[in-house]
Formats: sequence, structure tokens, C-alpha cells
Amino acid sequence: MKINALSDLKLVKKEIEAQAAREAALAAHKALEAKRKAAASNLFQAAIGKVKPLEPPQRAKLTPEPPKPIPKQQMLDDAAALQEALSDEVDVTTLLDTDEHLSFRRPGVGTDVTQKLRKGKWSIQKQIDLHGYRSDEAREALSAFIRDAHRNGIRCVRVVHGKGLGSPGKAPVLKEKVHKWLVQKSEVVAFVQAQPAQGGAGALVVLLQPQNRA
Repeated sequence: MKINALSDLKLVKKEIEAQAAREAALAAHKALEAKRKAAASNLFQAAIGKVKPLEPPQRAKLTPEPPKPIPKQQMLDDAAALQEALSDEVDVTTLLDTDEHLSFRRPGVGTDVTQKLRKGKWSIQKQIDLHGYRSDEAREALSAFIRDAHRNGIRCVRVVHGKGLGSPGKAPVLKEKVHKWLVQKSEVVAFVQAQPAQGGAGALVVLLQPQNRA
């Protein structure tokens, strides 16, 4: 603007003052808005209180259990044992000692072994009772019993076969078969008739081979 007179100077001055007033009002408005926002923020913070981050969920670190080793050799042994056939036709009369109890001992085993068995020098560690078994069931049960006892390092067992009083003709059929089956078991070292307190003529005390741990 071209100032030609004093009146023009006054007009310019008023315009400058008006501009300054507008700028001051705008600044005051901005300051008021900022104050209101700060107050609202403080009110929200006061309402919710202190904030802390959420803890991560507790998760168990589960390590999968490794698969158990497959006892392949044991499975093969069991399969072979199931297939083995203990014959009922074996003639064991020449293998049994011709004493009143028809005891048995492997070739090379001294008579002192059967004598100690008969006198109870060996502690009986396990037994099987074949009462009530059919012939086939008794053969399988006895075979598995001898095999498992030997595998577990057991040396002396008792086999209860009964006296045959419940058999037709009261003949000790199972007793004779048990003799034949035991003679065919390679784990068996010797056996004798049990003492009266341990079953007498209805049971045998059997000595097994020591387990080969080599």
C-alpha cells in the first residue's frame, strides 16, 4: 500500500494490530485445545491405572518319548520257542535214574547234584502248577515257564503236575509227560521228585542251566 497521508499510516497500523490480534487468538485457541487433550489423556490414564505388558502363555516343552527298541532277538527266540515241539513219544526210561523216584540228570552231571536237589540244598525260586491243564496246554505252559525262568537267571524251580488221581484209571498221565518234556528242554540240568512237604510224588524240583551272560 502506498502511504500518501497520515490517515493512511493509521490505517496500516490498525491492520497490523488486527493481524497480530488474530494470530494471538489462534495461538490461544491452539494452546487451549492442547490443554484439553492433555487433560483427557490424564483422565483416561487415571481411570485404567498402570499398564504392564501381558506375560507370554506358559507352554510346556514336551519332548516326544523316543520309541522303545524292538527286541528282535527276543522275538526270534520266542518265535522259535513257540514252534518247538516237545514230543510225547520220547522214551526216557533209559535217561532216568533207576531209583524209586526216577530222577534225571544230564550226561556229565554227578549224582551229587540230584542228591542235593532231593535234600533241598537248592532254594526253589519259582514254580508252575499244571493242575487243570489239558495236555497241549500243559506242554506249552511248561515250555514257556522253563524258558522264561532260565532267561531271568533262575536256577531252581518246582513243577507241580499232580498225582493223577483225577485222571481216568487214576493213572499219572501228566506226570509221565512232564518227565518227557523236561528231558527235552536243553535248559534243564536235572530234576528229582519233590520232598513230601513240597508236593511229594505230585511235583518235581528242577535245576536249570546257569544263564550264559557272555
